[in-house]
Amino acid sequence: MRILVTGSAGHLGEALMRTLRARGREAIGIDVLASAYTDRVGSVADAGFVRECMRGVDAVLHAATLHKPHVATHSRQAFVDTNITGTLNLLEAAAAGGAGAFVFTSTTSAFGDALVPPAGMPAAWIDETVAPLTKNIYGATKTAAEELCRLFQRNHALPCLVLRTSRFFPEADDSPALREAYADGNIKANEYLSRRVDVQDVVDAHLLAIERAPGLGFGRYIVSATTPFEREDLAALREDAPAVLARRVPGYEIEYARRGWRMFPGIDRVYVNALARQALGWQPRYDFAYVLERLRAGEDPRSPLAQEIGSKGYHPDAFEDGIYPVE
Repeated sequence: MRILVTGSAGHLGEALMRTLRARGREAIGIDVLASAYTDRVGSVADAGFVRECMRGVDAVLHAATLHKPHVATHSRQAFVDTNITGTLNLLEAAAAGGAGAFVFTSTTSAFGDALVPPAGMPAAWIDETVAPLTKNIYGATKTAAEELCRLFQRNHALPCLVLRTSRFFPEADDSPALREAYADGNIKANEYLSRRVDVQDVVDAHLLAIERAPGLGFGRYIVSATTPFEREDLAALREDAPAVLARRVPGYEIEYARRGWRMFPGIDRVYVNALARQALGWQPRYDFAYVLERLRAGEDPRSPLAQEIGSKGYHPDAFEDGIYPVE
């Protein structure tokens, strides 16, 4: 099977290419940037380039994107060109070439304003039944691209699966206030409870999606670490997350206290991966319990793959007020 990986110079694209090459799979990496994992340099917005790269391809892993860190630095048209036109070009070439699977990397950011309930309300339980309420050009173009995938499965019988991934990047949080109040490792450990996933688990989900796509046809799945929380916790999570966590993961406070870490006082949303686990046969390994175990052992809680890739950053320029400007 010949697999086309878009965005091969990016964090997920490199992770996919590293894994496929290590397993002896035939993979072609494309990106606008040259890298050790990019075989062809060009843009997915270039239909001719896409058609050339698609020759002989059996499956597509479409990870190339402009995303949240680019909202304040790139035009809305640039988002349309990359996220919508680029996806359309790939879908048309994949359908014309008879590809057997198309996996689109989307984002939990697509849910937008649905992620944060009004003050005084319980935390949001985010599963695939929640309707997106996009709040920026990033979310709008990703949800539009998802619909293109659905359309091509419906009208051209191209198996298309959409994976809405939560945070897996290693860079510091974009909130200066959060960075000032918490250590970086503390923030990320807390996020594994409700809105983070390790890149190894994301790669595993993508490779399983290639296998399951022909049988599933079309589907959207949340790809995030398995939460220890239940629906019945949502009201208390918004008001007193440390108390809920103490019930669900007894003894976590000991390691946190040893490190001088704290749980966030409240959590506003919980991503739920149950459908992805059921439909894809996905078994994510890197959850809060795993992270806590590694911390107790004095080890890096990230997967070996995440450690190999490291941090890539988002922009060649530095910004005075943070790792990237926020719209």
